[in-house]
Parts: sequence; structure tokens; C-alpha cells
Amino acid sequence: MSGTVPLRPLSVVDEGDDVLVGDPETGTFVSLPPVGGLVIRALQRGATVEEAGREAAALAGTPVDMEDFVTALHELGFVAAGGEAAGTDDTRAPDRTAAIQGRRWLRGPRPELVRPLFGRVAWCLYATLALFDVGCLLLRPELRPDHRDAFALDDVGLSALLLIPCATFVLALHEGWHWLAARNAGIAARFGIDRRMVFLVFETDLSQLWSVPRRRRYGPVLAGLAVDSVVLSLLLSARLAAEENLWSPPRVVLRLLGAWAFVQIASMLWQLMVFLRTDLYALLVVATGCRNLWRIKSLLLRRALHRLSPAEADELAAASPRDVSLGRWFRWVWLGGFVLVAAWALVFWVPVQLRILEWAVDGLALGPTTGDFWFTAASSSLLLWGPLLVLVLAARDAARRIGAR
Repeated sequence: MSGTVPLRPLSVVDEGDDVLVGDPETGTFVSLPPVGGLVIRALQRGATVEEAGREAAALAGTPVDMEDFVTALHELGFVAAGGEAAGTDDTRAPDRTAAIQGRRWLRGPRPELVRPLFGRVAWCLYATLALFDVGCLLLRPELRPDHRDAFALDDVGLSALLLIPCATFVLALHEGWHWLAARNAGIAARFGIDRRMVFLVFETDLSQLWSVPRRRRYGPVLAGLAVDSVVLSLLLSARLAAEENLWSPPRVVLRLLGAWAFVQIASMLWQLMVFLRTDLYALLVVATGCRNLWRIKSLLLRRALHRLSPAEADELAAASPRDVSLGRWFRWVWLGGFVLVAAWALVFWVPVQLRILEWAVDGLALGPTTGDFWFTAASSSLLLWGPLLVLVLAARDAARRIGAR
């Protein structure tokens, strides 16, 4: 094999003993030994396959099968398509990471425009406000909202409807801050909707983080919780000032602040559940340098239950030692996480849903000849779209698994 190989615009990042190579536009990344990174860099600068092979042999101390290597590059989609100039972009859609997801990466504002939001001063402020939040909730029990605070008005239906824009704002700000932090790192992101167990979640795809050095990945991963801490500190400060008689807002305002704080705390605690591929899970992966922890965790569980197929056994044998080492205990953390998710649901989700269900039953029992019946019916349809979408996604996942078999 001779001649040059036109590569797509690949990123090549040194990570310890490995080299992380990937196509940011499609979100496909692989870990290669140093000799593989050397070959990629040689091909990127225009070296022929023979020249790259000689450089690789000098580094490895033994001949390198360049034909197999180039074939693997084609299989990964790292080689530019016919007629496409090397190093240029095309319209290929990135790999899907969520059940419902946009096809294009969102670049948005230039990095220099959002840099003040993620500089050292900003991160010191985020950390300070996070400590303030924890201190308030630990030292001032009266500021801790519970499920009763979720209903800010006497009318349960109107209160539940108020939670929709509140929760939407919390989610949008959280995910949007991930995106802005990604722009600060010079990469793009995209948004999706997925489910975790029986809960609907919104997520920001930060796959392109693998194209930048590890130290630049922490900001985008932690950005959502950072802005959450700012919002929660404002809510707690307002309630604390009222407790100290520094201001006297109307009672309904305090109840609205309590409802918002309830939603905010529930959202932040959810992100701390490392076993649900939340922000804390992403932080764990970045900090440990794992490549495919979620998949390896599943394979290790199947092996422990004696349900590992031969193909899966081969996949596990070829896995990164770091993933296997971490996966040995993470699999049990994942299993134990079901208990914590149940506890979270019992504190934040179930009481609210039961109260709404009770209100809906009472309203619908009045019959279609009353205005309250139609208001209840319309409100219930708005409140139930999330659980219904979860059922649709779960059914689609089950159909795909059956079809794959």
C-alpha cells in the first residue's frame, strides 16, 4: 500500500500511555497506543503510508501492518469520503447519544464572549455559593423545602401548572450552562431527551470534550451544577432575609420561592446520582480517564451473573484495564443506586404526583358539564406528557431489543 490517506479533521490528544483519536463532528473517539497516534499525525501532515509505516516501525521497534491500520481507519469513518478534501467537514450526522436528539452540533457564541462566565473568578464564586447553599440547608432547617412547598397556591392544579415553567427554566439554564461552558472550551454541543429508569431527562451531548485535553473537560461537566448553585443561593438568600425580617414579601411570593427551591434542590440531588449517567458520572469518567465505563460495568455484571456471551467475553477481555478496575466496584454502586433512586422518588416525586392525582380524580369526578372538569382534564394532559413520553421511549427501546434478537 502506498500513497497518502486523506483523513477527516481528526483530533489527536495524548492521555498518559494512550492517544485519544476521534472525529469531533461525528462524536466517534478511540484510544490508540502511541504508535497509532504517531501514524495519524504523520498522515495528517501529508506523509505517505510507507513513510508513516517507517516512522511507526522506528518507534515500535518492529514493522507495523499499515494495511490493517488504514482499513481500520476506513471502518471507523476517519478517512475522508471520495471527492472530499482532506481536513474538511461534511454533512454527516453525529452518533446519537439520546433517544430524541438534534442532528447538528450547536456552536453559538464565540469562546471569548463566554470566557468571563468560566474564568477563575467565576469558579471561585460558584464554589463559594455552593458552600453557602450547603451551610443554609444544614444550619437553617426551616429553609429546607419539602413536597408541600411544591404547591405554592391553594389550588393544586394551578400550583402544579406553575411547576412546569419553573422546572423548564431550571432544566434549560442547567443544560444551557453546559453548552456555554463547552463553547468556552472551543467545542460544540447538542441537546437531547432521554430517560433514566422511569424518569424523563434532558441532556447536553458533550462528546466533543474528548477532542480537548483533560484539564479543559472539567468546566463543561461541572457547569450545570455551578449555575444551579447560583440560582439556589438566590432563592435561599431571599427566604433567609425574610426569616430575619430584612424584607416582608407577600405570603404568595415566599411560597413561590419555596416551590422553586424544591424543584432546584430535587434537580441538583438528581445530578449527584453517579449511577444514572448524570453530571457526577461524567465527572467520574473525566477524572479517572475511563473510556467505556458504562458498557464495561454491564459486562462485568453479566459475568458475575454467569450470563456473559462469548462475544461479550472477548469484548471484556479487550477492554481498558482502567475501565475494568473501576467497573469492578462501580457495577455494585449501580445496583445499590436503585435504592437511592427510590428514596429520591419518595421524597421529591411520589408525594407530588399523588397529590396531583388526587386533585385530578376529584376534578374529573365532577363530570363534563362543569368547568372544573375541563380545566382538570386540560391541566392533567399538560402534567402527564412527561410520564407518557417515558412510556413511549421504553416501548421503543423494548421493540428495538426484540428486533435485534
